[in-house]
Amino acid sequence: MSRVKKIIRQEIQDLSAYPVPNSEGMLKLDAMENPYTWPAIAKATWSEMLTTLPINRYPDPQGQHVKDEMRKVMGIGDDFDILLGNGSDEIIQLLAMALAKPGATILAPEPGFVMYKMIATFCGLNYVGVPLTADFELDENAMLAAITEHNPELIFLAQPNNPTGNLWSAQSITNIIEASSGLVVMDEAYTAFTDADHLALLHQYPHVLIMRTLSKVGLAGLRLGMLVGRSEWLNELDKIRLPYNINILTQASVLFALQHYDMLLVQTEQLRVDRLLLQQALAAIEGVQVFPSEANFVLLRAPAGMARNWFSALKNKKILIKCLDGGHDLLHDCLRITVGTSEQNQLLVSALKEIAASAAVH
Repeated sequence: MSRVKKIIRQEIQDLSAYPVPNSEGMLKLDAMENPYTWPAIAKATWSEMLTTLPINRYPDPQGQHVKDEMRKVMGIGDDFDILLGNGSDEIIQLLAMALAKPGATILAPEPGFVMYKMIATFCGLNYVGVPLTADFELDENAMLAAITEHNPELIFLAQPNNPTGNLWSAQSITNIIEASSGLVVMDEAYTAFTDADHLALLHQYPHVLIMRTLSKVGLAGLRLGMLVGRSEWLNELDKIRLPYNINILTQASVLFALQHYDMLLVQTEQLRVDRLLLQQALAAIEGVQVFPSEANFVLLRAPAGMARNWFSALKNKKILIKCLDGGHDLLHDCLRITVGTSEQNQLLVSALKEIAASAAVH
């Protein structure tokens, strides 16, 4: 037995690393990124600001100026604390590490964000995935039964959900929160693309936290996530957060973006419009089922057995989307497409129409 196999935990050896495909030279519609860049004048001002930063010094360990601006932009009151993470992934990891007692369990609906399960495994926790219904709604009875059986320390509920894009019943969420004796985290990664907002739950339920990210609104390259909630929770998480986890370039750039947040809101509003147009265009392709979306992506179901073929054919045309077929039983024949610019969406739809028509002929 090699030294690696002897020393590394078996559950880590059994994992595959998170897959990130090579997108060089591709029209990239696979990762829920904002396709728009900043206006030239904003880029120039931002670039000039970066030259003044003391990169020989450590950054503010708490990112206080960033948190202060977040409160203004997102309407977060002083009665709740904010913790910053290197993307949502680090925050999920902090939560898992803090709760990783022997026998502890993380529970989440599935299909959902894959990092919930992966990080639970990293940290040696039990993971319980509860399938959604066939139309991607929460199976409330199954969730409540799983809570009774496993008494999870942590439940993740994403609103909207990735990869399905939909919002779940507010009453079902309330019932799940009230049934939980552990921590419930509302993952609002796509909050910029929906009118739904769950900050009010923080006032009602002491065991609820809200997690958000700035990646989807155009700052994916900066990797900044945030967790909002009562200080008794966040103070404990802060103890295991690595010092200086948010570098000085990210802090300064995010602060600049938040101070010019209207610029990003214009883009997210445009993406909402483009999402509707993309859904309509995709639904017009014969055999395609398009699901409702409150996020910056669209989930569709291709004709039986065609999802992987369509994915490969699009890739050959230098268009990269996400093939979900085989990732979960409920996602058979499914593809996920990030909403691009109007021009990018038109290219995608034209290519997919051509592929679908060619398949129909054969």
